[in-house]
Amino acid sequence: MDSIERIHAASRFLLQSPPGEINDVLNDVRNIISDDDSLQEGVLPALREYNLAQFMTVDVPGHQHQSIVSEAARLPKAEEDNAEDRFWDPRSRTSFQFDHLSLEASDPQPTDPDAESEPFRAALESASLKYLAAHFHDGVASVFPTPGSSTRFAVQIVANKYNPANFWSGRWRSEYLVDLEERLLQGKILVNVHYYEQGNVQLSTTHSITLALPPTITPLSAQSSASKLFALIEAEEGKYQTSLSDAYTEMSEKTFKGLRRALPMTRSKLDWDKVLGYKLGAELTSSRGGFGAS
Repeated sequence: MDSIERIHAASRFLLQSPPGEINDVLNDVRNIISDDDSLQEGVLPALREYNLAQFMTVDVPGHQHQSIVSEAARLPKAEEDNAEDRFWDPRSRTSFQFDHLSLEASDPQPTDPDAESEPFRAALESASLKYLAAHFHDGVASVFPTPGSSTRFAVQIVANKYNPANFWSGRWRSEYLVDLEERLLQGKILVNVHYYEQGNVQLSTTHSITLALPPTITPLSAQSSASKLFALIEAEEGKYQTSLSDAYTEMSEKTFKGLRRALPMTRSKLDWDKVLGYKLGAELTSSRGGFGAS
C-alpha cells in the first residue's frame, strides 16, 4: 500500500470515529502513515468534513460560551478568495478561524448580522438557550440565518457525553430549518452512542421531522413565535427520546438475550456432578487413561 492509499485509509477511519474518540483514532492511524507531516496534510480534508458534520463546538475567543462549527456557521466568501474558512458566532457577533486539528478558534473579528433577519434570529437563540437549560445537562445551541434570506434560519443543537473510564461515549445532534415563507419546520435528530468495554457496539440513528408551522408563528411576533417553535421541537424530541428508551429496553430484554444460547443444543443444563456420564466426559476419561498407559 503506497502513501496515498494509506492517507485515504486513514481518512476513512477518521470519518467513522465515534463521539469524542477522534484523537484516539488519529493516534492509531499514525502507525499506518509513519509520517506526521504527511498525515496532518493528508487528513485535514477528512477532519474538516468530520468536524462540520459532527457540529464540533469551540470556545468563542473573548467570550464565556461555546459556538457550533458547522456548514451553517461558515461565512460565505468569493470563489477567488483562497483564504481559510471563517466561521461565526451570531450570539457574540464574532467571526473566527478554526483549526480542525487542534479544535481551537483564532483571529476573532467583529461581524455584523443582517439587520432584517436578526430580530427573529435573536428570538430563536433566546428560546434555544432556555430549551438547553431545561433539557440538556451540557449542550450547545447556535442559530444561523440563511445567507440571502430574512425568513429562513438554521437551529443547531449538540450535546456530548464522554465517559472513557466506563468505556462509552455519546453525541446528540439536532438541526432544524425554519422557513417562515414556506411555513415549514424541517429537521433531523442524529444520535451516536459507542460502548466498547470488552467489545465494540455502536448505535447510530437518524430521525427526520417535517411539520407545518401554525398560523400563530409569524415574523411580526418574534418572541412568542420562537417559544412556540421550540414547543414543537420539544414535543418531537421528547417522543424520539421515549422511542429510544423503549428500543434500549427491547434490545436489553430480547435482542441481546437472543444472541446467546440459553441452553446447550441438548436443551438441558449440564449436571457437573455427572460430567463423566456425558460422552465428552467419557472421551476425556478414555484419553486420560490412554495417556497414562503410554
